[in-house]
Amino acid sequence: FADMGAEVIKIEPPLGDPMRDLGPRSPTGNPVFYGALNAGKSLLRLDLKSDEGRTRIQKLLAGADILIEGFRPGVMARLGLAYETLAAINPRIVVASINGVGPDGPYANRRVYDAVIQAVTGLADLQSVDTGAPTMINTLVADKVTAMTAAQAITAALFAASRTGAGQQVAISMIDASLFFLWPDSMSRHGLVGDGVELAPYASHAALLRRTRDGHVAVMPVKIGEWEGAFRALGLPNLFQDERFSTGAARLGNAALFQQVLSGAYATFTTDEICARLEAEDVPWARINTRDQVIDDPQIRAMGALVEYEHPRAGLVRQPRPPGQFQSTPATLHRPSPDLGEHTDEVLRELGLDESSIVALRKDGVVA
Repeated sequence: FADMGAEVIKIEPPLGDPMRDLGPRSPTGNPVFYGALNAGKSLLRLDLKSDEGRTRIQKLLAGADILIEGFRPGVMARLGLAYETLAAINPRIVVASINGVGPDGPYANRRVYDAVIQAVTGLADLQSVDTGAPTMINTLVADKVTAMTAAQAITAALFAASRTGAGQQVAISMIDASLFFLWPDSMSRHGLVGDGVELAPYASHAALLRRTRDGHVAVMPVKIGEWEGAFRALGLPNLFQDERFSTGAARLGNAALFQQVLSGAYATFTTDEICARLEAEDVPWARINTRDQVIDDPQIRAMGALVEYEHPRAGLVRQPRPPGQFQSTPATLHRPSPDLGEHTDEVLRELGLDESSIVALRKDGVVA
């Protein structure tokens, strides 16, 4: 939202967001992980547990379009910030409540982070098809999928508010977002219910990564023509004309042999050789980048997908550009990530407080 031009004010407690302590730091001490998460935002350092703090946040929300909160169920009500209270102050406000599992069920009061959701939803089980054991995906996939789901849901609620004049509360759980993300392919075995349902085996993506004579390449033919192009690139006959592989059922029954033939063919070529041959046959392929190689990938460079800018405290910073490229209202980085308490006075002045009032709030520990 900040990248697309919205004024986003992040509320942090007096001691700050614990995310500031994670990951590497610049030579000047600025946390890179926190910086990537919070670029574009203003920061108000405020004690929501104090009566004065709640008064200030309510005044701020009286003119806001959106409030996003990530507490466990019941916390906002205990803070005096339940949706009904906020709607009475601002009928158009959209309140997005994001948490792990929602307000009901045996897990509702647990602390929930990404690994818990990977475990519950089957994300951690995905690799067991190949490895025989669950494996955590090496990125905070449930967190990120939930954030993207929330952005879409909030935008839809804002659109509804523009039509009706009324806001609403939108609840997004990490379980819902992750199940929705998984379902079309990775959970299709469970899409039909009842007696006589065919339980197909779980699919493996291992065959999409092929070992060459000196490395690896990703190859993903889907259409018949792409498969036939792959066979030609590999110097193989059209395997779909072989009765052992001529139908989907036959390929499933002889899957091990089919993969053995393909793997043997890939292993006869160097990575450069097979990439050139796949390109000539218009087969979907890519080299396997290490994370160190990603920043120099020629396509990523040509797109300008990674941008660099001078952070006033951290120095030169690199991060992805906003993924939505708007023709008339381009998205961009409007301000770097904030230091703890950097914009407190600025935000309070926008609320109409004078300097003596701000000093008094700081003295009382309401703001920092």
